[in-house]
Parts: sequence; structure tokens; C-alpha cells
Amino acid sequence: MHLLNTYITHLTKAAPALLQGALLTIEITALSVLMGTVIGLVVSLCRLSPNRLLARLAAVYVDVIRGTPLLVQVFIIYFGIPKLLSDILQQPVRIAPIAAAIIACSINSGAYVAEIFRAGIQSIEKGQMEAARSLGMTRGQAMRYVILPQAFRRVVPPLGNEFIALMKDTSILSAIGVEELVRKGQLYVAATFQSFPIYIGIALVYLVLTLTISRWVAYTERRLGVKNDQS
Repeated sequence: MHLLNTYITHLTKAAPALLQGALLTIEITALSVLMGTVIGLVVSLCRLSPNRLLARLAAVYVDVIRGTPLLVQVFIIYFGIPKLLSDILQQPVRIAPIAAAIIACSINSGAYVAEIFRAGIQSIEKGQMEAARSLGMTRGQAMRYVILPQAFRRVVPPLGNEFIALMKDTSILSAIGVEELVRKGQLYVAATFQSFPIYIGIALVYLVLTLTISRWVAYTERRLGVKNDQS
């Protein structure tokens, strides 16, 4: 009973710091998701473009990003590129940890989202494009007004999974000093050596966040009639 009271006391003391870290985790995830979605949509359209060079460049981007760990990408953005620029410009160049984190997560997520959008666009029957073109639409107009709205309904579930995965992946950002949820917990553990209750608390916060996103995705699916559309 005494041990339980001790754990609860430390969790209570650490709660404000963990909450602050959770808010930063949410902010980084939200911005990365927004930028990653834009990048993913553009890259997916490039991959499906009749321009072979554009399609090939988009494929290389997806292969490189999906084939390398997110942690390495974070290190390249935070350590590697500033060093390269410093050598070229002959003056110190630095990038803020949070900015590096958002850029790296956005680029990483963009590659996965691109494949999700590509699969969604290719799942639309070819007759839809042909029908739109027969009505006088350009290829761009057909994609914008006919294909993409239907494709978006079909990619909502995998997009939700990608966003949940990205939120959990932000835990590695503590490696460059970003004081997100895990980093806040590490700092408290370093000061008190109370690792068990703090890491359990961190796990519970992640669980609440991911379950909240899952419920929101399920609500969005119902609103868009995704299940009915796929049946």
C-alpha cells in the first residue's frame, strides 16, 4: 500500500510536466500530419503523372524515405544539413529542435501518405475518369472534382492508422532534445529515479491520445459513409 501511494504521489507531481509534454506531442503531430498530407497528395499525383521523369522522382522519394529509419532522417535534418550548410557558407547554421522534428516527421509521413493516396486514386474505376473527360473536363479538373473526392473517402481508415503511428513515432524526438512527452518523463525519472510509475504514466497518456484519434477517425468514417461506400 505504501508503494502504491508513493507511485501515485510521483505521478501526481509529474502530471503537469507530462501534460506539457503531451501538448507539445500533439502540436508536433498535428503540424506534421497537415504538412505530410499536403506532401503526400502532391507526391501521389506526381507518381500517377504521365510525365515519366516526375513519376520517377516521386518514386525515388517514396523509396528513400520508406527505406530509412525516421530517427536517421531526424538526425540528418537536425545535425547533417546544418553542418553541410555551415561548410558551404563558412558560417554557423543551426536549426531549432522542434523545427527539425516537424520537418523530419512531415517528410517521413508524406512518403507513407503518398502511397495511401495513390492506392486510393487507383482504386477508382477507370470509367470515372473517362466519363469526366467525355464531359469536357481536363485531366486536372476530372482529378479534382471526380476522382479525388471519391478517393478521399476510401483512404480515411489507412490515413487514421498513419496518423496514430506518427504520434507514437514522435517519442524518438527526445533524441535531439525535443521536450515532448517521453523527454519530459525522462527528465523527471533522472531527478527522482522513479522510472516505473512515470513510464506507466507516459504509456497511459499515449493510450488515451491514440484511442481519441481512433474514435475521431471512426466518427469521420461514419460521417463520410466510408463503410457504405466500400461495401
